[in-house]
Amino acid sequence: MPGPNGIISSAIYAGMLILGIVIGLVIEGYISRNRVESARELVRKMEEEARSNIEAENAKNRLKLQEELEEKKNALENRYLARQGELEKTEHRLVQKEAFLDHRVEQVEQKSKDLDTAQEKLRDSAQEIERQKLAAEAELQRVAQMTPDEARAIVLDRAEKDTRSRVAKMVGDVVHDAQLQADAKAAEVIASSIQRIATDYVGESTISVVPLPSEEWKGRIIGREGRNIRAFETLTGVDLLIDDTPEAVTLSAFNPIRREVARIALERLVADGRIHPAHIEQFVEEAERQMDERVFGEGQQAAARVGIAGLSDDITRLIGRLKYRTSYGQNVLAHSVETAFIAANIASELKLPAAAAKRSGFLHDIGKAVDYEVEGPHALIGADILNKAGEAADIVHAVAAHHADVPMESVLDVIVHVADALSASRPGARRESVESYIKRLEKLESIANSIPGIKKSYAIQAGRELRILVEPEEVDEALAAKIALDVARKIELEVSYPGQIKVTVVRETRYSDYAK
Repeated sequence: MPGPNGIISSAIYAGMLILGIVIGLVIEGYISRNRVESARELVRKMEEEARSNIEAENAKNRLKLQEELEEKKNALENRYLARQGELEKTEHRLVQKEAFLDHRVEQVEQKSKDLDTAQEKLRDSAQEIERQKLAAEAELQRVAQMTPDEARAIVLDRAEKDTRSRVAKMVGDVVHDAQLQADAKAAEVIASSIQRIATDYVGESTISVVPLPSEEWKGRIIGREGRNIRAFETLTGVDLLIDDTPEAVTLSAFNPIRREVARIALERLVADGRIHPAHIEQFVEEAERQMDERVFGEGQQAAARVGIAGLSDDITRLIGRLKYRTSYGQNVLAHSVETAFIAANIASELKLPAAAAKRSGFLHDIGKAVDYEVEGPHALIGADILNKAGEAADIVHAVAAHHADVPMESVLDVIVHVADALSASRPGARRESVESYIKRLEKLESIANSIPGIKKSYAIQAGRELRILVEPEEVDEALAAKIALDVARKIELEVSYPGQIKVTVVRETRYSDYAK
């Protein structure tokens, strides 16, 4: 049995143990509360961090979604605008086609109306013929029943009319013989001047031949896919004919000025060695400037040869252009010089001032220098030009009256008329076949130039083709097609020609710049 000390020791030990357990429990509870608080704080921080990350991710996703929506919106808007543009172009084309179809419908309706009108006229003519037939039958019946006196009166009336006709013919013959005698007397006055002044004429050719250094130049002139020859013909209005002629090409045009410009330009291109559309345009412009200077020089020389002074530069230039103008195969400038001398000689024989007659005769055909650009008779065109240039009134009137477009009022008018007729009608002066051919080609160009929007027109291929250059800013594709149709129909109505004529409308836009 333990002693009291042992019991006390055990009690102390047990109390210490219990105290240790209590202290341990207290300490463990404290530590546990701290851990819970730390855990709670950690959880709270993790929740806040997670919440921030989630909000940041949401904001990022919203921004990305917004960008995608904006891109899709822009793409849809671009597709809408492109589609809208295509619809507007389609609508424009449909409007143009509708306008063209309306025009064709109007033409068909007009032709139908014209046909109805023609049929109505035919019906009226048939009815009129029928009425005349009935009237003739009634007249025959009446004549068959007439009395001898009535028949005798009819025969006498017819005999009287026949006698009057014969008397009128005899009077005409007498007047004609008297006129012949008067003409013979007048011929005695002017025969000497004609003999001194008369000049031989040779009809102007419609072609020019340009020699080449070698055959290979023909290919260079044609160019790749024919671009050089097309550019040359378009700019000059001249046919460039490349055939089997060795080392030569032919230029064909009814207008001598255009043909000469083309010849000068082609010779310079061959000498330069560089042939392409840009150089062709440059050399054609230079040739046109040189031709203008040459025309002015021809006018000065002609005025000096005749002895006419005081002409303005514009009048001199127009006189020079007559060098390249023909009338029934007769060179107009040579004809004007000859007319001036004949008029001066006639005036001298009649004891009248020769200077005014010479000046009037020299200027009488100046209207032919521009008659293919201005509507009206060349005599009145020339008179208007001279009046604006300040020429004397008697000279202006003599020019206007030399083809009786206005009445003759003075001896000077008659002298110019007679001198013009003498120069034109003497043997060998004119060839009508050449002039009729050129007049037809000029008519083709004048028909084309009468339509608005046309820049230039050229009759080429000996009149088998009419090439028209239009202003691209004023004429669109649909209107260009309509112009070709209208010109073709107008040619059919106004011009007589063999075979067919091709109408080509060229609508071209060029852009150029220079690298410096």
